[in-house]
Amino acid sequence: MKRFAIFLTIVLTSLSLLAANAEARRFGGGGSIGKQRSMSPPPQKSPAAAPQNAPVQPATPQAAGNKWLGPLAGLAIGAGLGALFASLGLGEGMGMLLMLVMAGIVFFFLYSMLRKKTAQPAMQYAGSSAPCAATPPPAPQTVAASSTPVAAPINIPADFPVHSFLRSAKTSFIRLQAANDRKDLNDVREYTTPEMFAEISMQLQERGEAPQHTDIGFVNAQLLEVVTENIQSIASVRLTGQLRENNAAPENFDEIWHVQKNLQDDRAVWLLAGIQQI
Repeated sequence: MKRFAIFLTIVLTSLSLLAANAEARRFGGGGSIGKQRSMSPPPQKSPAAAPQNAPVQPATPQAAGNKWLGPLAGLAIGAGLGALFASLGLGEGMGMLLMLVMAGIVFFFLYSMLRKKTAQPAMQYAGSSAPCAATPPPAPQTVAASSTPVAAPINIPADFPVHSFLRSAKTSFIRLQAANDRKDLNDVREYTTPEMFAEISMQLQERGEAPQHTDIGFVNAQLLEVVTENIQSIASVRLTGQLRENNAAPENFDEIWHVQKNLQDDRAVWLLAGIQQI
């Protein structure tokens, strides 16, 4: 019983360390939050004729829970061998050593899983008076192509200042990553809608004191559409590029930022209302 209690303490401590690590993420947490939109579909093209004799291979669904069988089996084997060594008189040292090895395997397995989951004047963004950070040239790595179809740029008014708008969008992306790193809620509030601010505030609260450092390699922006809904003008910008979190390996990102502005307020600026992953 004493050995089991020690083993359980080791496993729970490892899981608590993993949880703290998972909570420290870049702005938005790398997920979809806030306003989500169905993009207007691009013009349909005639699909190419598929080969008539090509067999269709049905996708084989992966059984849920299989990824847990490895560590669970390891724990069961470890516990059984520990009991066997003890019954054979090989001493508690061998049993404890085996349990520590099993705990280490579980720790690194769960860690690897979590790492995987884991305009100016009238058209200006909030805070666009701040100096714009220069966008570094693209890194040698290329952004992976998205498997999810995204609409081609349509529904953009002819007089819309696309160039200055996209420049502000990239500046806002960089600034909000920095605000998230240092947990600057005042800066976040300046760039987001009240609903989006509430979600980001909750993420920062759950993060606790875990440090976060985001290095942006490069960021590109593409305006997808600008639509009017009721009294709101909503613009959807696709942001792609590469960044690195907490000195980890560089990773590509591909997401759509939905920003909106109140058309009935002459002083209104564009505010981030949602992030949608591609």
